[in-house]
Amino acid sequence: MAWALITGASAGIGAATAEALAEKKWDLLLTARREDRLAHLSQRLSSQHKIKCEHVALDVRLKSDVDRLAAEHGPKSIELLVNNAGLAKGIDKVFAADTDDWDVMIDTNIKGLLYMTRAFLPAMMERGRGHIVNLGSVAGRWTYPSGAVYCASKFAVRALTEGLRMDLLGTPIRVTNIEPGMVETEFSEVRLGSRERAKTVYKGMQPLTARDVAETIVWCVERPPHVNIQELVLFPTDQAAIGMAHRRD
Repeated sequence: MAWALITGASAGIGAATAEALAEKKWDLLLTARREDRLAHLSQRLSSQHKIKCEHVALDVRLKSDVDRLAAEHGPKSIELLVNNAGLAKGIDKVFAADTDDWDVMIDTNIKGLLYMTRAFLPAMMERGRGHIVNLGSVAGRWTYPSGAVYCASKFAVRALTEGLRMDLLGTPIRVTNIEPGMVETEFSEVRLGSRERAKTVYKGMQPLTARDVAETIVWCVERPPHVNIQELVLFPTDQAAIGMAHRRD
């Protein structure tokens, strides 16, 4: 079986995608910044699902880290790249925001995705097979107050996915942009800087789970080779739009 490379695999959608692909007997190369979590997940998945599962601690914002990964693991037959690493930082308006938060979002959500794609796409083209799945967001389609820079970063993911598809026309390489709405992971905790504040985001409604998104990714990957799911938007039933959620409390 070919290898799948997942960024941001230590938690949330990344970890759930690793689990879902392991169940399908994909061999896995997992990356994230938190080596301890990666090591635990890698060991569990390899033992439980009888697959090869390796992990490398890195920061996708650092091109040197990505280049090192490509140099050490490029010979593997990476047929699936899941550009999952991403985050939001802060909810201040543009005129009051911490510009360091902007750098983190732009460097992770945009440049990290580009670094990984540039590093591993040429080998896919040489082998004549491969699939790149980018984790976008509904924030890449609709903007909301106090989220301008995060939204801009996800608009960029959408544009990059579309542009990459055009660049790859005539090749068998597929490209997909997955755009979830509200998903209960560590996302809001990272953004708000507090676990307690994050709980209020999903209070009274049923959000998507990381597993819901992971299963959607696997469905896209398992389509026949001539089918490319270019973009897929998924909301929880309790959410009809950004900022519009049904709450029972």
